[in-house]
Amino acid sequence: MSPYLILGFIAIYFLILISISFFTSKNADNNSFFIGNRKSHWFLIALGLIGDSLSGVTFISVPGKVVYDQFSYLQLVFGYLVGYWIISYVLLPVYYKLKLTSIYSYLLGRFGVYSQKTGSFFFILSRLLGAGGRLYLAVLTIQFFVFDRIFGTPAGALEANRNFIITVAVMILLMIAYTYKGGIKTLVWTDSFQSILLLGGLIFSIIAIGTQLNLGFSGMVQEVSNSPHSKIFFWDFNEKTYFWKQFLGGAFIAISMTGLDQNMMQKNLSCPNLKDAQKNIMTFSFVMVIVNVLFISLGALLFVYASKLNIALELKPDGKIFTDKVFPSLALGHLGTIAGLAFIVGLTAATFSSADSVLATLATSFCIDFLGFEKEGKYTEAKRTTLRKIVHLSSAVLLFFVIVVFKLGNNKAIIDTILYLAGFTYGPLLGLFAFGLFTKIKLNDFLVPVICCLTPVFCYFLDKNSMLWFSGYKIGPELILINGILTFILLMLSSLVQKKKVPALT
Repeated sequence: MSPYLILGFIAIYFLILISISFFTSKNADNNSFFIGNRKSHWFLIALGLIGDSLSGVTFISVPGKVVYDQFSYLQLVFGYLVGYWIISYVLLPVYYKLKLTSIYSYLLGRFGVYSQKTGSFFFILSRLLGAGGRLYLAVLTIQFFVFDRIFGTPAGALEANRNFIITVAVMILLMIAYTYKGGIKTLVWTDSFQSILLLGGLIFSIIAIGTQLNLGFSGMVQEVSNSPHSKIFFWDFNEKTYFWKQFLGGAFIAISMTGLDQNMMQKNLSCPNLKDAQKNIMTFSFVMVIVNVLFISLGALLFVYASKLNIALELKPDGKIFTDKVFPSLALGHLGTIAGLAFIVGLTAATFSSADSVLATLATSFCIDFLGFEKEGKYTEAKRTTLRKIVHLSSAVLLFFVIVVFKLGNNKAIIDTILYLAGFTYGPLLGLFAFGLFTKIKLNDFLVPVICCLTPVFCYFLDKNSMLWFSGYKIGPELILINGILTFILLMLSSLVQKKKVPALT
């Protein structure tokens, strides 16, 4: 597929996003940037959340992982449904009752300023790592299949890293261009547009494979069901794919990475009322199951296609298939122009839908939780606007450096890396919010940052030694739950110095 065609599409794509931004950000103020004036339509948010949740990582990593993990990923997705229900009927009522802009303001009212800043810090860390990993994979793909083919393959590692850094900088500048003024007010519309393109890219990729293999819908269903990769449920307790590890891990990943995540909740809180926000989450949750089934099926079809045409797949130094390159290499090198364009459409939309909002939500969290924007009389409106723009740009710089670090240090499938890191960074948030919502105990607020920093360190050593300490047991997605429970227990112990009880804000 011509790299110039891909580059032309990407250019048109960003021109459309900037045009949407131009119209939606007219007369935008700080309230528009942070919360969309609380006038966003629930259906647009539900549609946009598809792209926010899936990302370019899902688009590339999930299909490729089928070769080793089969359909076990669906066990995680089924757990998401439980998590989204809890978000809708436990967390959202609290957020709307308190009329929050940053969800970590809840921690300020419930425990104190140290807890608020701790929650915000772990969100910022989590989102920088998650968005960095997602953008890293997309930029790597675009660099390899577009710029290296136009300008030539780099002669050495130094030149390759330089070209990668330039591509990252360009992509981040483009994101700034359409998020800088309108924030959430703009992102509600751009994310919906990008989700439509993502779904279109996914569906057309499946159709392209079916066309190449002369298969109709029923033929593709039969190929998937007969594939050696189509096993869904796994019952070996010691393995990471064990059903209850995946299912419970999925539920708590959804609660933590959606319900306790400012990036995912900020758009939900821009709905006019709680009923619309709940309608949005529940609609989105069922659509997500269907979309993930399609992604897993796409993975099975990719390996069926490669097997029937005897296509050699790229291997890593350890001899295993380079799973993150399976979909890109087949779509752009073997399946034809339509499939290649569908892949680029889906990848670009998925990546920037999930990454662009990070700049706005990082700015929101820092401005409210660290700079105290909601304190009456602390800043003039003009000062708020100036500070918000500075923080927005600073977030972009931080994201840039995180992507560069991923380039230098990652050697795993990116979806594994992101979910692995989430177990450490979201676990303390899970324990902290659970303690606030389900107990009436007042914490020693000063100790909260210490506890929330200690538990991930302990969980890291637990994860590294679990097979030795627990007779071959491998920790999987349940790491986030273990981290949350440990945080809860330590918070309970720290509260023993507090005799006075306060009502929970539920």
